[in-house]
Amino acid sequence: MNEPSLPGAATARQDSDSARLKELGYKQELRRSLGVLGNISMGFAVVSPVVALYAVAMVGTVIGGPAWVWALPVVLLGQCLVVNVYSELASQWPLAGGAYQWGRRLLGPSFGWMSGWVWQFAVMFGNTTVAYLAAPWVFALIGVVPTPGGLVAVGVGVLLLCTLVNAYGINILRRFVSLGIAAEAVASVLVGFALLLFFREHGFSLFFQTMGAEVLSGGSTAMAFLAVLAVAGWAFIGFDACVSASEETKEAGRQVPRAMWWALLSVGAVVILNAVAVGISHPDPESVVLGEDLDPVTTAVVAGFGSWSDKPFVIVVLIGFLACAMASQGGAARGLFSLARDGVFPFSKQVRKVNKRKAPIGGLITATLVSCTALMLGLNASAIGSLIAFGTAATFLPFFLVSLAALIARLRGSWVPSGHIRLGGLGTFLNVLAVLWTSFELVNVWWPREILAEPGAPWYQVWAALLGASVVLTVGVVYLLVKRPQDKLREPRPAAEANEEESRTLATDSS
Repeated sequence: MNEPSLPGAATARQDSDSARLKELGYKQELRRSLGVLGNISMGFAVVSPVVALYAVAMVGTVIGGPAWVWALPVVLLGQCLVVNVYSELASQWPLAGGAYQWGRRLLGPSFGWMSGWVWQFAVMFGNTTVAYLAAPWVFALIGVVPTPGGLVAVGVGVLLLCTLVNAYGINILRRFVSLGIAAEAVASVLVGFALLLFFREHGFSLFFQTMGAEVLSGGSTAMAFLAVLAVAGWAFIGFDACVSASEETKEAGRQVPRAMWWALLSVGAVVILNAVAVGISHPDPESVVLGEDLDPVTTAVVAGFGSWSDKPFVIVVLIGFLACAMASQGGAARGLFSLARDGVFPFSKQVRKVNKRKAPIGGLITATLVSCTALMLGLNASAIGSLIAFGTAATFLPFFLVSLAALIARLRGSWVPSGHIRLGGLGTFLNVLAVLWTSFELVNVWWPREILAEPGAPWYQVWAALLGASVVLTVGVVYLLVKRPQDKLREPRPAAEANEEESRTLATDSS
């Protein structure tokens, strides 16, 4: 993973990356300076074990009891199927805006544009969610009880800070994200192992108990586990941030697939470790099941390490949230840049602008405006639940669309993977499984469940995921029909011709 030290080798590699980008129809506009470790850090920060655990630990325990942790390896395995498909695609087409770029090459401009449209809004609203959830940690640090307006104001501040860091270019962003990863290593790995080894309060038999949590699902353990699978799905999204940074990564066709695997598997291992550690060291798991302890992670840490650990732990968690928000916002900006440079996004001329530091400043400003506007929902404390539900659930739609497009193109014979990763018949089989998994989880996550909304929440909050996705899809279809962005897209070359040329290029590179 070390970068070559010879200037000639570095120059040759950059020339090869630029040539590959030119073959795909684009010139190098962003700064290509990330190695594989830098790309991994982008994916790791967005998936974020700290953010993931805080998003799911309390809700998972309330719905399924301590046994909820069994959903984590199931979801991790399912997401590995998605990464397998993404790896073949990123290897062949290492471009920012993966869902859009891949979709248009697999099934045509209309499908690709709609995939990109859905993915963009899912990520931008996801940024809103992360910023809003980061805000309480700021108030916890200064010891002030937050108000709804205060949370929104701090959330806006978080997004503006992330914009400033991103505007200074990929190298500055990488440094801040690396700091966040270091903080998460302390909070996740060291604390997790310490809780597991030295502060255990229960035996591992705890994870075979539900403590009556299934009563919220009508007394059905199966229905409770389905709900937990929906919640656990939120913990393993964001690895596609590695794809967003493709045009800033050296040897992207080789390194981006590796980075996605490293990001997902490392975060998966850490999340499972910490979920088990928190459960087994929590002094009173039943209080979490009953909804009396709304922050079981901090409770377990303070109970194990003592009250002195409260503030330091808050600082570490806040840094993790900030790193996640920065990397996620950077991914959203690069996706917007990918759409806008083709002239197929509203106000493309402004959105596609790149500043002197080769950062996609137009995309950054656009993503910030959308995410900040969505934050206004937080002024109504219960309405933010709708945003959180959509921001997380909608992410599975692009996973499904990309996997489906890849499978259809394989079966038609119009796409034969020709990048550095080619799995042949095994790839087709795993692609089928990926479609089955994402379609199952898509329905499961979108299914309206009162237990995932605030008590007494209005009907539209219960149906938030489906309603939110329907609104984005409807607006996208109207734009597609009226503005016809698909007409501006150059039809990709026939797949057989493209595959043949890419195979010759790879053979030349290998020799």
